[in-house]
Amino acid sequence: MKIILVAGARPNFVKIAPLIWELKKRQKILKSGKIEYLFVHTGQHYDDEMSKIFFQDLNLAFPDINLGVGSASHAVQTSKIMINFEKVCNKEQPDIVIVVGDVNSTIACTLVATKLGIKTAHIEAGLRSFDRSMPEEINRIITDSISDFLFITCEDANKNLLKEGIDKEKIYFVGNIMIDTLLKFKKRAEKKNTFKKFGLNKKNYALLTLHRSSNVDKKASLEKILRAIKIISYKIPLIFPTHPRTKKFIKDHNLSSIINNLNSIILIKPLGYLEFLNLMINAKFVLTDSGGIQEETTALKIPCLTLRKNTERPITIKIGTNMLVGNDESKILINTEKILKNNYKNNCKIPKYWDGNTSKRIISIILNNI
Repeated sequence: MKIILVAGARPNFVKIAPLIWELKKRQKILKSGKIEYLFVHTGQHYDDEMSKIFFQDLNLAFPDINLGVGSASHAVQTSKIMINFEKVCNKEQPDIVIVVGDVNSTIACTLVATKLGIKTAHIEAGLRSFDRSMPEEINRIITDSISDFLFITCEDANKNLLKEGIDKEKIYFVGNIMIDTLLKFKKRAEKKNTFKKFGLNKKNYALLTLHRSSNVDKKASLEKILRAIKIISYKIPLIFPTHPRTKKFIKDHNLSSIINNLNSIILIKPLGYLEFLNLMINAKFVLTDSGGIQEETTALKIPCLTLRKNTERPITIKIGTNMLVGNDESKILINTEKILKNNYKNNCKIPKYWDGNTSKRIISIILNNI
């Protein structure tokens, strides 16, 4: 059997890594040669800070193939991935292509494989924000509609797929593959002193991430968030690994003055997986617009305020540590106050199958059904 694993953006590497670890184990059990896999990096995230450092942290060899597409508009980037990936599929003739998440690489490679008659598997299928203004939502819907194997993280995803008319025989409830990586590296991350390096004290700072276009490409929205952050910083220090696009927008639209010259707001470059995980584990709470961080904070039982109006991961709100606050300054500050007073969602649970064994379930299903 030949498997192609596709990743393109930084969070994808965290999801692909457990599959590679598991495939390596299976190769040894089945005596090398029975399973062959290729790791294809589309190059959607291409600089060292957003890509290479993750390979090092996750103990991953560099990809077998890098399509090198780089940054571009959605249409240009998707088309470049399709053109380059088609050549790979024609040459390698895989039995199945596995894609993860909801980025342009996900939909592009699924389309190519499906049109070539190659089986496809989508990990994190069925997640829906019900907001089609999000490019990621379009990618999710189309990928799920044409994939052969749909691996879901929660029961909500199952309901979404069935409502869309997806054959229930294609749906497999396997859990959350990001948590496989989280649990594998948690102890190693805890041993790092990243938070101390920035002069922070354990459980006495907040961690902030911002990257979604709905927040960072609109001046009014970003300004609201930054003003709320400024007020929070008077009560607790914040550390802000700043996405390159976010940093550029803040500078271009003269928003730097809101948070500059405040010792309690620490702007830093994006970090590798282990260093960032250390910051998250030791934070009092997290403010983010990331999908994956909503899940990781729930698994770690760390309060999370999501700076979005919707989420494709409602399980993190229903039973987890997450709360939607959008860019509403009042909601952000009210919930921050609850966290600081230890009066925030005290009965949180970890969802079913978020147990570190998702990759084992996925690979078993694929090997038994191809």
